[in-house]
Amino acid sequence: MTLFNKFRPEVRPLTLVLLIFGLAIYLTYPPTVSAHAYSASYTKITMDKKQTKVVFSIDTLSVLEMAPKIDVNKNFIIEKSEIKKEEHRIEELITEGLSLDNGHTELGATVEKIEIVKKETKEFLSVTMIFPAFSPGDTLVFNDGFYFHDTGTNYVNLISSSYMGETSEAVLQGKERTWTMLVTEPQYEQGQEPSSEQGAGTDAGTDKEQGAGAGKEQPNAAAKPVEKSGTSSWFSFFKLGTLHILTGYDHLLFLFALLLRKQTFKQYAAIVTSFTIAHSITLSLAVLGLFTLPSRFVEATIAFSICYVALENIFRKEIRHRWSITFLFGLIHGLGFASILREMEIPKSHLAVALINFNLGIESVQLLIVLLLLPLLTMMFKLKNSRKIVTYGSFVIVALGAIWLVERIFF
Repeated sequence: MTLFNKFRPEVRPLTLVLLIFGLAIYLTYPPTVSAHAYSASYTKITMDKKQTKVVFSIDTLSVLEMAPKIDVNKNFIIEKSEIKKEEHRIEELITEGLSLDNGHTELGATVEKIEIVKKETKEFLSVTMIFPAFSPGDTLVFNDGFYFHDTGTNYVNLISSSYMGETSEAVLQGKERTWTMLVTEPQYEQGQEPSSEQGAGTDAGTDKEQGAGAGKEQPNAAAKPVEKSGTSSWFSFFKLGTLHILTGYDHLLFLFALLLRKQTFKQYAAIVTSFTIAHSITLSLAVLGLFTLPSRFVEATIAFSICYVALENIFRKEIRHRWSITFLFGLIHGLGFASILREMEIPKSHLAVALINFNLGIESVQLLIVLLLLPLLTMMFKLKNSRKIVTYGSFVIVALGAIWLVERIFF
């Protein structure tokens, strides 16, 4: 006989719902033990005929987790004095975690600069490294080994590279930690002469994409070489979107608070649709650089939106037009989603694919969560004590949202 079977039959449904509710709250609240739930880094690779410049930036919390001795005064902040004192330790950490190869030959790096930079509300340790130049016909292989064996951290490295005006992007995450790029000569139409401004192009992708025929030159090809995007160009951004929403605990809690109050299926559909449309609008505008707001204001408003919806669940007798307030708050949530893509500085010619697939990743997770929660909520609403469950649960959500609100305003 299980513990669940020991409860009286009339109590079992309520017990099950409370367990489900507790699990939902647990899953939407960030873990505080060991490694933090989300770790981001940005790599910018710039190649020319003289050298290859790699600027790698990783959030300082990750650095302190991997090398706690860097924080000499134990204040959980990497200071300039500590960078100077622990420069050798930092260089060792970065060069051991990353490698740049030309084919099967690992290249040596000269560390040019180490500094702290601010991206949105986070501080990043930025390391500038100089590698030897690549020539047409060479194969660039970039490897990132940070957090590779740590399943408790959702680590992602967003790469942008440029060679003689040609650009490409990639996302390294999970077990896919190698990015390969074949440097190629530009191809020209018959009778067309190359100008001094035109240089070599790139065929880019993950290591899984480079087949036997990658990089073969085709006669009479277009002036710009075709970039072999394959899985890397769309699926990696799709996965990035799923990861971003799964680690966006405030977004998930907001969604859960919206669904917690009993409504018709038509009302639920209107809520999900309005939230999707709203955050898609501001996500696109923010990444394109057409509209943005201070990140502190955005993050605080997201926390406030959680409190507001939860308080509606408690005090409003009827919920009729929730889609309208969801749309307004969805506009703010879209700005929160945009931060990670905006820092990549993706060229506008490549933004459409990245945006669409990043957004599809977010929507797929949201839709899956809704499909999983609605049957459970329907079962809960049939209970006599469902109103109390909604009220007490909403008080818990208000408390969590209020904690985030205070943190984001004052800290």
